[in-house]
Amino acid sequence: MSARATDVAAVGVEEHRDRIEQVLRPLAMRSSETVPVPSASGRLLTEDVYSPVDLPVFRNSSMDGYAVRAATVRYTPTSLPLAGVVAAGEAGSAPLPAGGAWKVMTGAPIPPGADCVIPVEDTRVENGHVVIERGRAAGDFIREPGTDVRAGDLLVSAGTGLTPRHIAALAAVGVARVDVFVPVRAAVITTGDELVPAGTPLRPGQIYNSNGIALAAALAADRVEVVAVEHSTDDPAVFARLISSATRSADVVFTSGGVSKGDFEVVKEVLSERGGRFGSVAMQPGGPQGLSVIDGVPVLSFPGNPVSTLVSYEVFARPMLRRLAGLPAVRAFETTLVEPVRSPAGRRQFLRGRMTEAGVVTVSGPGSHLIVGMAQAEVLIDIAAEVTELPEGAPVRVREL
Repeated sequence: MSARATDVAAVGVEEHRDRIEQVLRPLAMRSSETVPVPSASGRLLTEDVYSPVDLPVFRNSSMDGYAVRAATVRYTPTSLPLAGVVAAGEAGSAPLPAGGAWKVMTGAPIPPGADCVIPVEDTRVENGHVVIERGRAAGDFIREPGTDVRAGDLLVSAGTGLTPRHIAALAAVGVARVDVFVPVRAAVITTGDELVPAGTPLRPGQIYNSNGIALAAALAADRVEVVAVEHSTDDPAVFARLISSATRSADVVFTSGGVSKGDFEVVKEVLSERGGRFGSVAMQPGGPQGLSVIDGVPVLSFPGNPVSTLVSYEVFARPMLRRLAGLPAVRAFETTLVEPVRSPAGRRQFLRGRMTEAGVVTVSGPGSHLIVGMAQAEVLIDIAAEVTELPEGAPVRVREL
């Protein structure tokens, strides 16, 4: 990137996304830390974890019932003397007497000599005996050691984004701490004299600042740690101070507004002097875009209209950030248009849509200010740049929001 202001000609969506992913890719090499397993949900594992024990650890019952030898209950009903009760958590019991039964609770150790468990609902108790009304085969309702995992087996692979099911498996085998990557840290800066925080009475010409809150929410949903959400006026000195602070605390910075060709484009004015590239991407909404690396930190600059900001994040930042967090890719699939649509020539259109049984229908219009309409959407409808209209029933590609 040059040290002078650079306006680049309109580029394709894929080309701009490739540029962004190139500057974000080094974040995969960020540092790691060791954390307690209960605190590791949502974190990205740095090393393979192997089970230190067999699971189940010992032979135990999967039901409340009676531990017996299957051969003694081949013919039913049959009455067996009770030797006692084994509760979960006990160290064990005496061997099963010949022709007898032990009452066992779920998770209790199986007495030596027993080879099946009769569920309690298939029995009745009479005078110190249990009457078995339905026989079982050897092995029924017994959990054998190591049938879930063996000591030394791979439990969770490096690069896994830990979910509650992974946390459960780690805890079940007694793993107390794991090594995980430090989360990607992001700062958000919105710009514009016209923006005021929610709860503030609006004066003429003012609007509420939704973009900072929206970007922070999107980042948090993709397991990015948001370290700052700031707002800059159109004063270049204010923005320069905020960007310097943001690059000291964050791994990536997102800005909203100030990137077009107006008179008060503070982001473009400040960052282009530090090598930032600004220009148009052949898309709608979200055409004006900027990309900079300031003090070694990527800065992604989106246009200020609220729909443009969110669509830009969905298209350009979310795919890589989800990979860095170990999250699955955003689901994309082909469906059918329920209505005809038009699209401007030469621009890849991202319409907001809602799924129905018949296919996808557009939500509100294409305007980049229609943020409440976007709240009703479930997908982005991806219309290629060379397409100007599609009829009802045409196949179309969509991606989930």
